[in-house]
Amino acid sequence: MNAVAEKETQTEVQPASAEREYVTPGVSIIETDQGYVLEAEMPGVNKQGLTVSLEANVLTLEGRRQTAQVPGTLLYRESSNADFRRVFELDPEIDGARISARIEQGLLTVQLPKAEKVKPRKIEVA
Repeated sequence: MNAVAEKETQTEVQPASAEREYVTPGVSIIETDQGYVLEAEMPGVNKQGLTVSLEANVLTLEGRRQTAQVPGTLLYRESSNADFRRVFELDPEIDGARISARIEQGLLTVQLPKAEKVKPRKIEVA
């Protein structure tokens, strides 16, 4: 059973409202003994432009990339502002109170620890 399931259909650009379009960041999900690690690629997004929220077992990742203002006359630019968004439904086996996140060089890493009751444990035999 997969403990992290995507809530929305993945597309390159998702219209979330009439005014905004979101870019779907690429993700990797890794299972460890302690839980899951979700890595989302959000190039150009920093901590100030990032929101990670959890509501009723729904994890929402949103990031905003803004291009830097340059002094002088801009002649050419390939990068642009972008809003990233991805939504996942989490299995109840994930301990929502212990979720943590960090972003480094455009890679968001979210730690999704398993609840203590679902972790395997060794039982002593008397």
